[in-house]
Amino acid sequence: MTESAITWSIAGLTALGVVTRPFRWPEAIWAVLGAALLVALRLIGPAEVWAGISKGFDVYLFLIGMMLLSELARREGLFDWVAAIATSHARGSPRRLFVLVYVVGVVVTVFLSNDATAVVLTPAVYAACRAARVRDPMPYLLVCAFIANAASFVLPISNPANLVIFAGGEMPPLSRWMQTFLLPSIVSIIVTFACLYWTQRRALGEDTIARNVEQPHLSRSARLAGWGLVVTALILIGASAMNFDLGIPTFVAGLLTTIIVLALTRQNPLDTVRGISWSVIPLVAGLFVIVEAVNHTGLTALLSEKLALLAAQSQTQAVGAAGLSVAVVSNLVNNLPAGLFAGSAVQAAHVPDSIAGAVLIGVDLGPNLSVTGSLATILWLAALRREGLHMGALAFLRIGALVMFPALILSLAALALI
Repeated sequence: MTESAITWSIAGLTALGVVTRPFRWPEAIWAVLGAALLVALRLIGPAEVWAGISKGFDVYLFLIGMMLLSELARREGLFDWVAAIATSHARGSPRRLFVLVYVVGVVVTVFLSNDATAVVLTPAVYAACRAARVRDPMPYLLVCAFIANAASFVLPISNPANLVIFAGGEMPPLSRWMQTFLLPSIVSIIVTFACLYWTQRRALGEDTIARNVEQPHLSRSARLAGWGLVVTALILIGASAMNFDLGIPTFVAGLLTTIIVLALTRQNPLDTVRGISWSVIPLVAGLFVIVEAVNHTGLTALLSEKLALLAAQSQTQAVGAAGLSVAVVSNLVNNLPAGLFAGSAVQAAHVPDSIAGAVLIGVDLGPNLSVTGSLATILWLAALRREGLHMGALAFLRIGALVMFPALILSLAALALI
């Protein structure tokens, strides 16, 4: 067995471990074990390990900053208040509540990332549904899962996978990003809503919710956390417009907001720090090392050649083929490693923006097919389990097939038209 074949096998088993979580071990353990096995078998050296890890520094800083902001907002009850406001404005209509939760999910995903929607908004929506005596909360919770991916390419900050794809390369400036992704994002959000609503129409028609819902008090610290989120979003939009890396601004904004709020409220910072999912950092770092090892086998070069050849033959066909294939692969191996491989191939192939955009849409929107497609959906499942709820993989797949493919195909068609 050649060294390349062994490296590919370890990479495949690592992706399988991340997706399936054998022995219920966290995803990060499998990513780190895969990277450690590559080092132990001398398939990758210390220099390559460091090169892989260092490519993710901007992503790590971005994730830490966003997790600090999200956990702060959760602890201060900001999202519970937003969800309760949406429930009270539903005025007893399940369909109106469905729409309102979807709108809130869009805003949270666009400006706070899809992981925040999965981790923070999901329990807030469940708490609001329980307060409103909703018979079946699942349609509203499914909104959190699907919009987390459907709206995750509106801005570069909407999904950590966006930073992963361009790791080691140059993130497009905000003007070029919006020119490429604004129309496909609008199509993705609208079509996902229409298809998801259609799958849940019967449950919504049979549901009842209370008209009068008690609204939680919005504390001073929650207001400060909210303003911190707004200021952070404005800073990141400005950084994108000036083509700056997003990691440092996000980290600094998250850290300063957390320090200010906790100092004014005299809270113990350890409580906020403990609530953060720190395992995400070694998970991403381990995957970066895996991709660096696979890059040395020549697989990425082969993929980039095929992509460049397809782009030269027909740009429209390349958009469709690249987007659909990456979307399917993202559900087989999770979109983080898929995004890392695809991003490396795109950077090496030097393809037009439309084809690079198709790859990104496939990585971001494609995971709506399955429960293991993206980190955000995995985190959403974990949030459901904490509330004693369950969503089977097959049940999600049935809904995902009806929702994801129309949204993906039409979003790629919109991209091809630009």
